[in-house]
Order: sequence, then C-alpha cells, then structure tokens
Amino acid sequence: EYEGERNSEGERHGRGKARLPNGDMYDGEYEHGLRSGQGTYIFRNGARYIGEYLQNKKHGQGTFYYPDGSVYEGDWVNDQRHGYGRYTYANGDIYTGEWFNGNRHGQGIYVYKDTESKYIGGWVNGNQEGEAELVHLNHRFRGKFVNGNPAGYGKYIFDVGCEQHGEYVQAEQDKEEEEEDEDCSLLVVPKWKASEITTFTHWTPSVENPPSPREASPVAATTAEAVEEQAVED
Repeated sequence: EYEGERNSEGERHGRGKARLPNGDMYDGEYEHGLRSGQGTYIFRNGARYIGEYLQNKKHGQGTFYYPDGSVYEGDWVNDQRHGYGRYTYANGDIYTGEWFNGNRHGQGIYVYKDTESKYIGGWVNGNQEGEAELVHLNHRFRGKFVNGNPAGYGKYIFDVGCEQHGEYVQAEQDKEEEEEDEDCSLLVVPKWKASEITTFTHWTPSVENPPSPREASPVAATTAEAVEEQAVED
C-alpha cells in the first residue's frame, strides 16, 4: 500500500507513506520509485531507522534503534555502519569512533558501563588492535593490543605516581598438551611480565592507521583529535 506523491511516469516520487508486504512501514522521501532522502523505516520486529536513504539503502546520517535496545547514531554507507558513529549497546557499553563496513575499524573509544573502564585506541575489523590506552579507576595500561589482548611491551601507570614497565608474553604450555590440541594456544591469555618500576614519565600516543582496503576515511583526523582530547582529559 502506498499513499503519497508520484511523478508523471507514475513512480513514487516526493513524500509518501508505504506499507510493505512483510509488514514493515516507511514514511519519507522517494525518488523515481526508490527510498531516497530523509525518512523513517519501522520494521515489523520493532527496530526503527530514522535518517537518510539513497536508492533504497541507508546512506548518510541516521539513527538505528535495534530490537534489543541498542542504538547506533552516525554515518551509513550502502546500508552499513561506515564512517563515524556512536553505538550504545544493550548492556550499556558505548563505542564512539570510526566504522568500516559495519565493524569498529580505525580509532575509537569504548567505555565499559559496569567497570567504568575505557579503551582508547585502534580497532581492526571489530577487534581492539594497535597502540592504545586502557584506563581503569586508579590505574591505566599503555601499550599495544593484538586481536583484543595486550601484547608486547607496555607499562602500567598508577595514580600514586609510579609506572611499572614490562611486557605481555604467551604463557608456556606443556608440549604434550600442545601435541594433543594444536589450537589450544589460541585460547591462552598473555601474561604480564614486569621488568622495572619508575616514576611517572610523559607519554605521547602514536596513532597507527589500521589496514584498510581503501584510503583512510576523511573522519580519521577528527576521530584522532577526539581520542587525544579524551586522553588529555583523563
């Protein structure tokens, strides 16, 4: 069912309302029969999108309300979260930063609601990756992350004014266990190996560009500035 404007060729063109065969509803702008421009799309499962469309796909600025209560506000490209946006998850966690093809990718800040901890740094295909800072209530870790875990050299900075330097290393496993299950090493969490404790020293983060099939997004610079400002505030 459709109620709205049409062009001389009878196509939906201009402002209109439509009820789709699957029960979804759309109220917004059309161009030559396709959803294009500003509109509101209400899904049968309770989800809702309010924002821009281009040729029937979410494209531009928009807000998506998911059935589980989570919300995404930001850029869309070809129906995917892409560019810069803020995602509030159902458990209260919040990610603010860059996206690529629906995944957290680039520079961003993830805030954990339960612990109030904050991850500030790089992401690759949805995983924490690259130079980053993990901020807790009374201390923080600065170093490198690989596939969501800290790896290699880094340091813990404590509010009392000292730093603990060291590195994360893979825990040694029994050779017989390794032979029984070659994939078990993937489940081992790296262990912290401290080397020395020093007084507090100034740290300047280095921002790494994540691997991407295209050139860096123009919002990268803006996101990097936001990350630096957040780090300074902390």
